[in-house]
Amino acid sequence: MSETPELSVIVHGPNVQDHLPALLGSLDAHPLTGTEVIVAAVGDWARETAERHIPAFTVLPLPEGAGDAAARAAGAARASGRWLHFVRAKDGLPPGAPRTIAEHAAGLPGTVDVLLFDHVRSTWRASALPSPDGPRLARAERSDRSDRADRADLALDDSAGLLRLTPLLGNRAVRAGFWRTHERLLTTDDEPFAAYAALLLADRVACLPHPAYEDRRLRPESLPPITPEQRYALVERYEALLDLAAGRPAAYAVLYDLMVRDCLRTFARAGMPDDVAREFFRRASLAARRRRPDGHRRPAGLEGVRRSLLEEDACTRYRTLQAANRTRRRVRSAVRTGRRRAGTRVRALQYRRALAEPVDPHLAVFSAYWARGVACNPAAIAAELARLAPGVHPVWVVTAAGAALLPPGTDHVVPGTRRYWEVLARAKYLVNNVNFPDAVVKRPGTVHLQTHHGTPLKRMGLDQMPYPAAARGLDFQALLERVDKWDYSISANSHSTRMWQRAYPSRHLSLDHGYPRNDVYYTAGAQEVRAVRERLGVPPGHRAVLYAPTHRDYEAGWTPRLDLAALADQLGEETILLVRAHYFYETAASPSSPSSPLTALRRTGRVIDVSSYDPVEELCLAADALVTDYSSIMFDYANLDRPIVIHADDWETYRTTRGVYFDLMAEAPGPVARDQARLTEILTTDAWRDERAAKARAAFRRRFCEYDDGRAAERVVRRVFLGEDERTLPPVLPLEERTPAPSPEEATAS
Repeated sequence: MSETPELSVIVHGPNVQDHLPALLGSLDAHPLTGTEVIVAAVGDWARETAERHIPAFTVLPLPEGAGDAAARAAGAARASGRWLHFVRAKDGLPPGAPRTIAEHAAGLPGTVDVLLFDHVRSTWRASALPSPDGPRLARAERSDRSDRADRADLALDDSAGLLRLTPLLGNRAVRAGFWRTHERLLTTDDEPFAAYAALLLADRVACLPHPAYEDRRLRPESLPPITPEQRYALVERYEALLDLAAGRPAAYAVLYDLMVRDCLRTFARAGMPDDVAREFFRRASLAARRRRPDGHRRPAGLEGVRRSLLEEDACTRYRTLQAANRTRRRVRSAVRTGRRRAGTRVRALQYRRALAEPVDPHLAVFSAYWARGVACNPAAIAAELARLAPGVHPVWVVTAAGAALLPPGTDHVVPGTRRYWEVLARAKYLVNNVNFPDAVVKRPGTVHLQTHHGTPLKRMGLDQMPYPAAARGLDFQALLERVDKWDYSISANSHSTRMWQRAYPSRHLSLDHGYPRNDVYYTAGAQEVRAVRERLGVPPGHRAVLYAPTHRDYEAGWTPRLDLAALADQLGEETILLVRAHYFYETAASPSSPSSPLTALRRTGRVIDVSSYDPVEELCLAADALVTDYSSIMFDYANLDRPIVIHADDWETYRTTRGVYFDLMAEAPGPVARDQARLTEILTTDAWRDERAAKARAAFRRRFCEYDDGRAAERVVRRVFLGEDERTLPPVLPLEERTPAPSPEEATAS
């Protein structure tokens, strides 16, 4: 070039996974006005690829194994442009990016040292994904224009938030003179350090909210393992940067937050060996305490808890909670995947068209337990709707796998299908015991009925925020947006009403009518009780004990908390164990080998796995007693006024990791066993049903069976679907006037 170029594009590094040809080909295919390209080619593959573009590009062959710092330094030494743009050989440049950068840089004042611009991201799955940096760059540019119309530069101390941009040298161009002044500090293989340091050293910066770089993320499995020293270097990087930011409070505070965030993310996601992880945590903890700015306040909620554990060097506690959340992450991941797909469907033409059509006043959509099937409160409401308002047509949302199990004639839609979105768009009534996807629009005139699926012992909604095991993976803002769509929230007792208002603050109206699914506990007769026991294979005269433990947030999967074979053996041949795992777990309640004692007991019918049996209300009708831990089934079963035994071997852990609304140990519905020996003792004596147990159960029923009297579904249908006034609904019967379904013993005698 005869004249000094405005921009020198320095492509550097080896030809990783053969991405370099596409990069150089794209550069060669577009005019490079005011730009020169220098390729610091590391190794033979990169050199051979680059030499195909001579004389258009300048090629600097470097030996195999030369690091990024050496390659950048070689390219910068040869560059003649006023500005330098470092591009790694594995990455890319959008068409016309060099020209855009050069033209923008040419108009900047001489005080600007760094030009920041947006980028896109690519992986092996997708390409050109937007980065999170665009809005921040746009805001900074707008702010600069409004404050100083005659200038286009910013001082970092006034815009310290720019340090939150992705730390790549590729998403910024640097003035050549500035680079050479600070080359000794900036020439490092640690690219994020160089990217941050460039901003900290710059007198002024400028922003270009335009994608001019492609950051290609290689699969971690295709890269060399990260050494322990490289892990520890993350902490060292931030400490060096904080030294560089000394005396600049705004920049220092942002860097400190970035350090803590990145250290916690690395610890949680990197899969380091235990000894390396503990040492990493120790170093990060030391830095977090030593470098904490004066007056710094931790954020609220989960993030604040995590940071507190880091500062306390509570590695063991953090790892325990980390392991505890694996199941929840899987569940939430599935939900998030559904949300993303739903978001795509919102933009789909059929949903837009359906939203433009009138709301159908005779259409109701029902769903339960993330589309598992016809169950719980929605099922009871749908059944009563058919009796009182047959003109309203119900459509159930059910997964493809669950559709085969539906009762004959059940109209249903599978999530994600065209009709699914059409009925969601047009239905006047939407009924669910969890939530519909975020993408569902709350149309004027529609009614969203949240039925819930249990009385809360454990913390729910926003109350989960201080508990990492419970809050992991939850998007609380998205949760509140879903809650804001509710018109009605069903409650079984005043405790639930208060907790729902606290956990889900919005304008929905609480329907204190009882849980419709619990009506059967007052409407079922002796014949129904005998029939379900016969279906389950419980012989007449035998005691059936339903064992139904709940899900643990701090465990990765089902962990049997009892030796069921030993328990069944000690309870004797006249007792049948009905074992039901929580629906979060897809596996059987208690896997065992064909030769195990438990398998033998199953063959004899003394242990029956009812994990897949629906509805659960029938299991309760069949059981002479319930053994549970912290499951909300205890509140429902209490309606039957039958014995309940609490097995709470991990109460302290559960209470600490999940959070609870009251002390179950002090207000249990019956005797409490803290280990299997005590549980066995309770069930082999009269302690499970003696006067003391009955007294505890009576107090529990008064508190938690407040609105359940057998007519909850009727009240809900009349209020929501028929629009009847609250004052005209059937009143809730006082507890002493209710007659629960007969016990198995009573049913057999009748």
